[in-house]
Amino acid sequence: MEANRTKRARLTWSVAAVAAVLCSALTFSAPAAYAQGMSQDDTQRYFSWFQSAFNFILQNYVDEVDPKVLYEGAMQGMFDSLGDPYSSFLTEAMVSDLNDTTMGQFGGVGLYISKPLPDAKRPDLRLYVEIVSPIEDTPGWRAGIMPGDYITHINGEPTEPLTMDDVLAKLRGEPGTEVTITILRGESLSFDETLTRAMIEVPTVKRAMLPGGAGYLRIIEFTPQTVIRVREALDYFKANGYTGLVVDLRNNPGGLLQSVVQVADLFLDKGVIVSTKSRNKYENAVYSAKPDLLVPVATPVVVLINKGSASASEILAGALKDNKRAYLVGETSYGKGSVQQVLELGSTGFKLTMSRYYTPSDANIDKVGIAPDLEVREPELTPEEEASLTELLEKDTFATFAKTNPSATPTQIDAFVQGLRRSGSPVSERVLKKLVRNQLERTSIAPPFDLDYDLQLKAAMDVLASGQYLTLLASALSVHDVQSTPGN
Repeated sequence: MEANRTKRARLTWSVAAVAAVLCSALTFSAPAAYAQGMSQDDTQRYFSWFQSAFNFILQNYVDEVDPKVLYEGAMQGMFDSLGDPYSSFLTEAMVSDLNDTTMGQFGGVGLYISKPLPDAKRPDLRLYVEIVSPIEDTPGWRAGIMPGDYITHINGEPTEPLTMDDVLAKLRGEPGTEVTITILRGESLSFDETLTRAMIEVPTVKRAMLPGGAGYLRIIEFTPQTVIRVREALDYFKANGYTGLVVDLRNNPGGLLQSVVQVADLFLDKGVIVSTKSRNKYENAVYSAKPDLLVPVATPVVVLINKGSASASEILAGALKDNKRAYLVGETSYGKGSVQQVLELGSTGFKLTMSRYYTPSDANIDKVGIAPDLEVREPELTPEEEASLTELLEKDTFATFAKTNPSATPTQIDAFVQGLRRSGSPVSERVLKKLVRNQLERTSIAPPFDLDYDLQLKAAMDVLASGQYLTLLASALSVHDVQSTPGN
């Protein structure tokens, strides 16, 4: 990250988040941006009208007005008029939060979030705060909060009328302090979670060897350190004689463009990784692989994605898929295909969408996402199961068991779950046991992978173990090629 921030714009690939991550510095080209669209005369006329109104209000409004209030209100309205959830005015407090994140530490709960803007065409649109993904080993993650959950209340206050600035201010705070959020999961499963804020340090990579000789590489975030940690992981796998590789990009919200390009270089020795396109020609670029291959071409690679995989993680998944280097398993990704620059203006600033990125097949996945080659989804709860879980959570059933049995054995867990089932709960044993284990692990660092309940990881391991990797990859690519052919 550049140290001099005063006249630098920074590229960010992550959604607006409690742990928003700024990206590498780019020079903001005001003349080029100014020249786009309407003529200079039209632009100057509107600017003159705005300045006149600003001055008239200051001099003639019935009460004294703080110029800062007018400035921030005008800026907020200007960016809201774009109707783009990723373009926004940044108040002094928000800039401070972003700078804290740049340092790599901040007090918070560890949740990446997004919030839709009001839409007159969609009056039914829920304006709750959506969880894009939790940051691993943080209070939000340990609480079992999941991508796709909604925060409907913060300390009892509804989130629908709150701005992103308001939400960030309420969720962040001094480590050790508490905040209570109300979670909506599915259509009707609602419950409160009281989280103790902590000093959040965004992790990057986890590694482990899977049974059967495959390496497990979990990329949590794309930061300046990610490529270093991925290299270390690949060296570790090589030393352990790995025969295949599972790259887990689930719930990865993105990060640095340069970082994901460098990581892709370790898997590809040629071909396009990603391109960016804009009406501003200075934002157009093509990023191609360099001969920096570290994963042998003969090594099977399976990539895990889900609806929490966004932005830079979608770039890597798309690059490996389109370049015929990996087989994708899981769920369709989040679908964030736009690029923002962040510019500081005094103590405030703004974030503006400047371009869109395209996969090697020239597809923009914004609001569409990347589809897996093999779809593996978590079973959805029925209304009866949701009602049962709501009752169990309201009674703190799982938390009480974990508190009473902090070192519960598998036999104790099984007996507890069977008791819930005998009491009439229609929820599957697998889901109930997973919720029990989540409670037991809330205060501990989770293992790098889960072979007990992770259906998508099991499916990826089956692909590697079947010996049919090349056949499956060829079949997936054949379908992809047909779908990508113009006119089909």
